This record gives sequence, structure tokens and C-alpha cells, in this order.
Amino acid sequence: MDIAVPLPRPHDLLFLRRPEAFETCGGGERPGWLDAAWLARAPLVVRRSASGAARVPVGVRGLQRGQRCAGHIAVAEVARRVTPEMLAQAVLGDFPALRDAAAALPCVAALLELSPRLQELGLAWGPAGGTGFWLACGLPVLRPGSDLDLLVRAPQPLAPALLSALCALQSHAGCRVDIQVDTGAGGFALMEHARGGKVMLKTAGGPLLVADPWLAKEAA
Repeated sequence: MDIAVPLPRPHDLLFLRRPEAFETCGGGERPGWLDAAWLARAPLVVRRSASGAARVPVGVRGLQRGQRCAGHIAVAEVARRVTPEMLAQAVLGDFPALRDAAAALPCVAALLELSPRLQELGLAWGPAGGTGFWLACGLPVLRPGSDLDLLVRAPQPLAPALLSALCALQSHAGCRVDIQVDTGAGGFALMEHARGGKVMLKTAGGPLLVADPWLAKEAA
């Protein structure tokens, strides 16, 4: 999964060259659970926030639900990037850990069930959230009640048939599934868009309430 890291995108997972390279927002102290040993093993997730060209806004998670810390790193400190799309390809291939974990973790079982169907839709997609984190590093952050977070990259508007297919997959899975759609300018929840009306588009400059998330690039 090792590749060069020119432009990390939201939801990408980044492994550090040096644990001390992570800086908290505002330069404050790290929480007690966030030590060098954890940063040496856990990837950071790229988050949406304004940042300079040589800096990447990131967040780090711990083993517990409430253990989260936002910060940033220098691009030069990234040793490895794992994208949701790369994880999707791993899931579609031979991934024994998935089969072993599926019996105890409904989110993993749902990922195994949905992966070939998502692939058939011809979309750029991948697991995100806790499931993506677990796939990337193996740290035990998943629980039987964990949701399955999925990311769909869609720089162009999705056809109505694709939207309907995605909603059907999300509604009939064996656990709660949250599909986020990334337009390149921001991200929004699929089910919020499916309900009609305006949606909350998360952008680097903050959330925007928009009627059409694909027409919001200038505002973003």
C-alpha cells in the first residue's frame, strides 16, 4: 500500500515518519492516551480544514470512542498514505482477517457483503471511519455495535439510478451504514441528500447549507 503522498485528501490515512511530528491544534499538550507508542502504530486521518500547502490537517483516534485529538503535520513527515480506495481493493482481494472478524463484527460482515455490489456500480469508493482505520493498521477499535462508514468519491453529480442503488445498499445492510459522498469541494451524507431539500456540505472553510452540493465549489 506504500505510495508517494503529493496531495493527501480528506479520509486518507497517513502514517508518520516520527511520532513527535504530530502537533495539536493551538499547540496544546497531547492527551494522556496519545503517546509516542500509539502514534508509531496508528494512522492519522486527513480532516477538512484550511491549511497551508506544506501542512496537512489531521485527526487521531484512540481505542475508546471519546479519544479524539485534532492537529496537523508537515507533508514531509508522511511516511505512508493509505486511501479508502486502496482499502476497497484489499477487501475485494484475499483479506483473511476480514473473514475471521465478520462473525463478531457486523460492520465487517456488512463490508464483505456490500463490497462486490459497490464495485459493480463503477464508483470510486472505500471504507472509512473506524472500519477503514482497523483495516489499515489492525488496532482493535471496532465493537459489535460499530457503524460501517463508507466514502464515495463523486466529482460529478451522481445519476439518479446510482443514488437509488446506493440508498438501497445503505438501507438493507446488517448494521448501520453511513455513506459520505465527496465532491472534491466538500462532503455530505448520502441519506440527507436522498431526503430532498438542502444538505450540509462539509468543506475546508466550514459547513455550508446548499441545494446542490456539486454546484458549491466556488462557495467552498
